[in-house]
Order: sequence, then structure tokens, then C-alpha cells
Amino acid sequence: MASVEECRAALAKLVAQFDEIDEEDRAKHVVERTVSCRVSDLDVTFYGRLHHGGLDPFTEEPPADGKPADVKLTIVSDDLVALVDGELDLARALLGGRVKIDASFGDLLRLRRLI
Repeated sequence: MASVEECRAALAKLVAQFDEIDEEDRAKHVVERTVSCRVSDLDVTFYGRLHHGGLDPFTEEPPADGKPADVKLTIVSDDLVALVDGELDLARALLGGRVKIDASFGDLLRLRRLI
């Protein structure tokens, strides 16, 4: 089991990876969305925001407006680290039940193009 700190580092790496996406692709496929990532085995949830400029750093503080996230991921710590490191394929993880994404169909299609 990965630690909370390792999960924070993985999410920071994910933010950096989003920064590397071509601006034109981001403009085409990104709409502003709030994101939560629940790491079920550590019972911790991280919150972030996706927008045309990229992905804001994740924090453990929920948004002040109290609204639920537009895109909700649930994953175990080891799989989060493996996913961000490229050792776990998102499509296979979804089909295998290793990651759960609660989002609109449109958001899922957009995310698939970016990841």
C-alpha cells in the first residue's frame, strides 16, 4: 500500500503531465471541471480543478462551495501511483474494476483524449 505522501507525489506528477499537453489539444478537449480523487484504502480524498490552463494542484481541502466534484475517481493507492507512472492502463483499470470514474459520458470522452 502506497502512503498518503506517495499519492500526493503521484497527483503532483499528474498535474505536471497535464502541463505538457499541447495548448491546442487542451483548448479542444478541456472544459472546466472540479475533480475529486478518493483513495479508498487510505480513506483520503484529494480535490483539484481541470481548466484550459491545465490541472490545478490537488489538495485535501474540499471546495469552499461545498458542491460535489464534476468528475469523481475512486482508486486504491498502489493503483493511483501505477496509473500516473504509466504502469497501469486506464482503460484496462476501468474494465477490471480497479478504478471507478463517476462523470458524465461527455466528460469521460474528453478525459480519454487527454490521458
